[in-house]
Amino acid sequence: MMTTTLFLIMGLVAGLSWLVFDGLMRAYRAYELRLKDEARVQLDEFFLFLDPAQLWLVLTLACGLVGTLVFWFSGQWWLAMVIALMVLFAPRLVLRRVRQRRRDHFDRQLPDLLQALAGALRAGSGVQRALQHIISQSPAPLSQEFGLLLREQRMGVSFAQALTHLYQRMPTSSCSLVVSALNIAAQSGGSLAETLEGIAQTLRARRHWMGRIQALTAQGRMQSWIMASLPMLLLGVLYRLEPEVMSLLWSSVSGGMVLGLVLVLEGLGIVLIRRIVAIDV
Repeated sequence: MMTTTLFLIMGLVAGLSWLVFDGLMRAYRAYELRLKDEARVQLDEFFLFLDPAQLWLVLTLACGLVGTLVFWFSGQWWLAMVIALMVLFAPRLVLRRVRQRRRDHFDRQLPDLLQALAGALRAGSGVQRALQHIISQSPAPLSQEFGLLLREQRMGVSFAQALTHLYQRMPTSSCSLVVSALNIAAQSGGSLAETLEGIAQTLRARRHWMGRIQALTAQGRMQSWIMASLPMLLLGVLYRLEPEVMSLLWSSVSGGMVLGLVLVLEGLGIVLIRRIVAIDV
């Protein structure tokens, strides 16, 4: 009877282990496909033509290497697994951050483009010729995006469709204003130079107020990082004073669960504070 019960328990544990392993492998493959698709799209937006499969291979090797080094120095398998997972999920956050910074640079350069384009139109130049001359002297990413717009036109894409593609690559409110103004001017005519100058002044004023808001909310953002770093600092001080007692946090399962809960709550606190101080203009 005991033997039968033992075999049933072993079979149940094996079945549950297989289900967990199969679920983890499915999630791993789904994340791999999603990351490759996002990397392909976003790297093309950055004008970096790299193979996502090779990037995934490098990421997997880096994940295994970092996890092995952490386990070698700390001797804690759960810490090595957590660090390896952080390395595995870091590229999506990095790509998102780089994409946002690129859009911010584009918005920052847009008023100068509009002012130069308005001046060229007042001098009698056409929109396409003026754009071609201006973007040749402009830095990236402005020159890349409007250069792609002009190349699409040379390949037969209509001006309105090329502007739509530009907004799809740069879906910001500033780009929306410019695309709408250029579309209206192309369809109905009118004084485009005055419209572009007005939009440039509006965008500059908006950037000015956004800078003031960033300065006023800097204290709140700094408080989020200080509040997040204080428990880690306290953990280091207590470990220095009582190493035997504090070592229970990473040498036992319950201690690891407590540390994991602390990290989750710290992350939620940072996210909530940054959402509170994030004011859109």
